Amino acid sequence: MAGRGSGFLSLECASNSQNLNVVSVDAKVQQAGADVYSCRGHPGLAVRAWMSHRYAEYVEGGFMPLICKPFVFVRHGETPLNRDKVIGGSTDVPLTDEGEQQARSAAPILGRYDWNGVAVSSLKRAQRTLELALPGAAHVVMPDLCERDWGELENRPLAELTPYENTPPGGESWETFCTRVTDALNSLLEQYDTPLIVAHSGVYRVIRYHAFGTPYGDRVGNAVPMWISPGETPQEWQIMPLAERG
Repeated sequence: MAGRGSGFLSLECASNSQNLNVVSVDAKVQQAGADVYSCRGHPGLAVRAWMSHRYAEYVEGGFMPLICKPFVFVRHGETPLNRDKVIGGSTDVPLTDEGEQQARSAAPILGRYDWNGVAVSSLKRAQRTLELALPGAAHVVMPDLCERDWGELENRPLAELTPYENTPPGGESWETFCTRVTDALNSLLEQYDTPLIVAHSGVYRVIRYHAFGTPYGDRVGNAVPMWISPGETPQEWQIMPLAERG
């Protein structure tokens, strides 16, 4: 077990997911310590410390915080559903002509960098965005980076969107969505230094939730590369357009 300053404690068991249903920081610390000890008692289980006290709510919710390594996030270009202010979710739609131009406009800044890891959602709007923004780039396709399944709300007017914490009829719960997206992001951050991730606005809202404790806020722009540097506190996070990073 390792620490990063006063009050910092966490664990990850590589082959045994730990669900710590904690109600306070003190209880979390006590339970986490016990789980670290028990994991060490089982051969083959890797234990890593990387959670701060402010993430107790994430542990109670059943998913872990983001690893504190930077990455670049790009939402796909405009789709017909975006244009018409309709809930898209898991519906697999192409880009509009405007969306293709948005993706091409991201090419000059993305082309400045040598990417050692590139990942994209399996939905075609994200894959087409990557194809136009970074032609020929080697990449991995990750279904867990797909947009949230909004069930019966898909293809309904955006005005009918329910609060993110509510589970839409026939759709994916916020907790399930957060867990799969977080696991996907962390798997990339474990493998690569500053990967490029092309996905969806819902994925960005999970990132916002990790940063600020809420998914609410302005929708990230289509095909705008964003620099994301997670921190242990909201003040330590950096989220800004990649073009504005010094």
